[in-house]
Amino acid sequence: MKRLLRTLLATIGVLGLVMVGAVVYVTTFLDPNDLKPRLVDVVRDHSGLELSLEGPLTWSFYPRLGVSVEEAEARLPNQAQDSTPFAAFSHAEVSLAFTPLLRGEIAIDGLTLDGLYLDLKRDAQGQGNWEVLLERLGERGEQAEAALAPASAGPAPAIDAGLTVALNVASVKVREAEVRFRDALNDRELRFEKLQISGSNVNPRRAFPVTTSFRLSAYDGLEGRQEEREARLVSDISLQSQVALGLADGRHVLEGLNLETVNRLAGLENVQKVNLKGSQLVLDVAEGSVQWEEGQLDANLQHPRLGEKALPLSLAFTLDADLGEQSARLRDLALTGPDGLVLNGNLNLSQLAEAPAYTGQLRLTPLSLRPWLARLDMMPAMADGEALSDVALTSPVSGDLEHVELAGLTLLLDGSTFTGQLAGEYDGTQLAADLQGDRLDLDGYLPPPGVEDAGTWLWRLPGIRQALAAESQGLLPTQWLSALTLDAHLALAELRLAGLDFQDVDLNLEGRDGRHRLVTFDSRFHDGRLAAEGALDLRETPARWQLTPKVERVRLESLLEALGNPPAPLSGRLSGEGELATRGNTLMELRRHLGGRFATRVEEGAIPGTNISKQLCTAAAALEGEQLDREWRDETRFEHMRATLMLDEGTASSNDLLVTLPGMEVDGKGELDLVSEQFDLRAEVRLVNADNAPCEVNPRLERVPLPVRCKGTLSGVSSEWCRFDRQAFQDTLAELLRDAVTQRAGQAVEKRLEETAGKIDERLGEEAGKELRDALKGLFD
Repeated sequence: MKRLLRTLLATIGVLGLVMVGAVVYVTTFLDPNDLKPRLVDVVRDHSGLELSLEGPLTWSFYPRLGVSVEEAEARLPNQAQDSTPFAAFSHAEVSLAFTPLLRGEIAIDGLTLDGLYLDLKRDAQGQGNWEVLLERLGERGEQAEAALAPASAGPAPAIDAGLTVALNVASVKVREAEVRFRDALNDRELRFEKLQISGSNVNPRRAFPVTTSFRLSAYDGLEGRQEEREARLVSDISLQSQVALGLADGRHVLEGLNLETVNRLAGLENVQKVNLKGSQLVLDVAEGSVQWEEGQLDANLQHPRLGEKALPLSLAFTLDADLGEQSARLRDLALTGPDGLVLNGNLNLSQLAEAPAYTGQLRLTPLSLRPWLARLDMMPAMADGEALSDVALTSPVSGDLEHVELAGLTLLLDGSTFTGQLAGEYDGTQLAADLQGDRLDLDGYLPPPGVEDAGTWLWRLPGIRQALAAESQGLLPTQWLSALTLDAHLALAELRLAGLDFQDVDLNLEGRDGRHRLVTFDSRFHDGRLAAEGALDLRETPARWQLTPKVERVRLESLLEALGNPPAPLSGRLSGEGELATRGNTLMELRRHLGGRFATRVEEGAIPGTNISKQLCTAAAALEGEQLDREWRDETRFEHMRATLMLDEGTASSNDLLVTLPGMEVDGKGELDLVSEQFDLRAEVRLVNADNAPCEVNPRLERVPLPVRCKGTLSGVSSEWCRFDRQAFQDTLAELLRDAVTQRAGQAVEKRLEETAGKIDERLGEEAGKELRDALKGLFD
């Protein structure tokens, strides 16, 4: 037994000496540089690359057996020798573990690559310089697959030297690598610098840890870096994961993925932090699929447009992608953030490589928009301090990188419900809507009384903000509207605007190429109807407006009370129609240039609180030296009232004002300056002996008009506007007397007429005159 043991030990010792001697012989007498031509040929045959080995190949022995290469470059086929190489490295080393060699196995102990450089380019037609290499490798794919199959399946059958290959690399390191990508198709340059990759116990049969880090710099323009421009984006990126390689079936699994980025945008001092995690990421090369379970994207964003504080956002998702079909599905989406933000849904993506598009479903849980608008400095002054505090929506969604559409929208806004469709372009050049709602109190969203607001907050949307910045203050953002294609329909059961209530509102707007139309506006309005058509032409400067309003039997008393004049000074049914035009983009300009025509009429009317018939009949009786003794209503009913307003450059005038009352008529004419709000109105009241007259009238008084003049400003005291025009009344009497003189002969008759006129004048100057003036004042005050 002892002899056997001694024999075995001697044999092992001899074998060890033989192995050591063999290694010493190989490292001493075999020059690895003699293998350079063969190595160049192998690389050329398998990849098409032209390899240049400028540095030496050297052996290493203890404690590892390995070979290293210095200063290597590789160029693409037909690439000039004096051009920048496609790939290069400063040092590469492969080492084998010594102990497994004694067992007849080849175990790679380490792979090290220092100073790797890749020069990737894509031309204006989208052709990449690396595609030639991929085609060549694809042609040699079967040979490469056969070479890798033994490694992936475990120890391979014996090769020529009687050794088996066990692909279990103890350490893989890539240090200080750089990748340059020049993209002529998109006119940009990307640089991946300080690239570090490390892995340990790399094995195709079980997971192993991998870490990597690099700096990504993005430049606008192909010569952005050479011209020392500031990078549009600089991002420091690090990645950690457990990687399971499936070299045989092409199925690679990353578990515990953790990607962290720190980003700097041009012109901003603050950094943007974005982290990406996932419990498992599966890349199936054979099927061209990607699966990401329990993915989570966390962002901490800082930007002047996002407020002074950093904005934390988190997006949870599950991803299934088919690279062959260029499609993907994002499931279980959940975007959360501060101030109660919770947005759920799913998205189906298509045409990922060419023209990405998406369809899906979104649901926003109820939240208040007020803190978000305050953060974004977009919070307007609104009359309702609780407006926008309860907002929620759900809808199918579809679109692409330029367009979005909510095809089945249900929107809850402060207790109101809207349904329908909403679509638009992200750059703000197109807007389409077809919405139906139960009610909307628009007054709550407008500035409170006394607060000036140009209304530009309504247009602070992506693609519109820049247009607004280039414009002066105005009612509308004309520059944006000039480029907008608009198609909108809104139907509301109830609408409140400017303190007025509208029911069954139907609104249609259309526009393109700088011309927008109010196709229809129709609504029930104070027990009547209100309709309008109009146009806005932005093809000229200043903008031109047209409006064709129509009012049908609107109840005046409720309208006037809603406008803030209770009790209403007038009742009846108001109707009217007209054609109006103006130009400009401020209220003052629109007033100053307003022109057109508007005809109005009031039927079934009454003036409550006063009886004009009583006052005029009393005045007529006083002129005759009589008194009336009867009961009167406490209102004045009139048959109809009509007037046609002619507008020209901000001045409204009417020459056909007519009011018909039982036993009397009122006609007049006047002007109103819409800019200064000054007006001047002259009216005449005539008594007529009609069947429905409230009292008998002396035929002589039928010929005598009672003149009234109203003058002042709309902002003045209404009780001081109108007064009895004594001078005009005396002129009228004098004219009538002169006519009477010409009809009668003789000085005696003329003298009597003058005495009669004097008596009338005396009566007007005494108590009867006072009664007449008081009656007229009660009529027009």
